[in-house]
Amino acid sequence: MPALKAFIVEDSPVILENLVATLEELAQVEVVGSVPDEAGAVRWMSRDPEANADLFIVDVFLRSGTGLGVLQAAQQLGVRARRVVLTNYATDEMRRRCASLGAERVFDKSRELDDLISYCAELADVGSAGPSAAVG
Repeated sequence: MPALKAFIVEDSPVILENLVATLEELAQVEVVGSVPDEAGAVRWMSRDPEANADLFIVDVFLRSGTGLGVLQAAQQLGVRARRVVLTNYATDEMRRRCASLGAERVFDKSRELDDLISYCAELADVGSAGPSAAVG
């Protein structure tokens, strides 16, 4: 049973499909939903900010709106889920902006996909082992 529920904000169907398959196969992640734009993400988060997902994976450039807007909305809505960014535009400045909006990590799509998978697998392992697994 997947230990981590993830919601993905990504506008490329090919990237989304590959990401979902990889996360579910390699990292014990259940993808509970996805949208291609900022407005859809905000609607989804607004439904129940605490119970929707454990992790949001957000692209910066979307069909409409931006991942930065998604991160800002998550802060305003009090979403407690972890938030990470997966982008082709992982410059130092973009990493700083994402961090200032509550993103824990920023992963470069072309170079750091394995790091994202490892990050998700670690979160899933901690979640499946219970609270005591995080101690030590």
